Amino acid sequence: MGYPEELLAPDEQLLLHRHPHWKMLFWPAVTFVVVTAIAGFAGGVAWPHLEGVTRNAVLIVIVVLWAAIVLWRGLGRVLHWKSTHFIVTDRRVMVREGVFTHTGIDIPLNRITSVQFRNGLSDRLLGTGTLIIESASGEPLEYDDIPDVMQVHNLLYHEVFEQDRYDPRYDRPPGSGHQHGS
Repeated sequence: MGYPEELLAPDEQLLLHRHPHWKMLFWPAVTFVVVTAIAGFAGGVAWPHLEGVTRNAVLIVIVVLWAAIVLWRGLGRVLHWKSTHFIVTDRRVMVREGVFTHTGIDIPLNRITSVQFRNGLSDRLLGTGTLIIESASGEPLEYDDIPDVMQVHNLLYHEVFEQDRYDPRYDRPPGSGHQHGS
């Protein structure tokens, strides 16, 4: 199974699992295309004007520079995108991120007091935005680049505020309190 399933309790249901929006990979992709074009051009210029060991050395330098720039400007962003998970279950919201150092936060649904979203014009065009979750315990938490942020907002709103939040595993049924009186 995928990454989030191993984090779930046996009877917990996965409702949503997202990575950040692909827009965070746009500049690494542009970098790859531009650096590849420049390296190809430089190799094309060096090939007919140089010979032997000098040609090989220049071509190796071009390839090494190309690889260094692509790794430096692209690989880190791709790994960050791939290792960031926004997960909603029937009990909590989880965010996990990190390749070498893992960080995570869990917000129980019954502790969420407000769910908001924000997306500007470019975000609306790309179908992304920032999700803002306020919980009973602290400052609002903002999660940027959530794909289909309005859909995620609606899902969370429904799960938190529109469902009957009675959970037979943890709560007494409605009306089961002690009756006082006649």
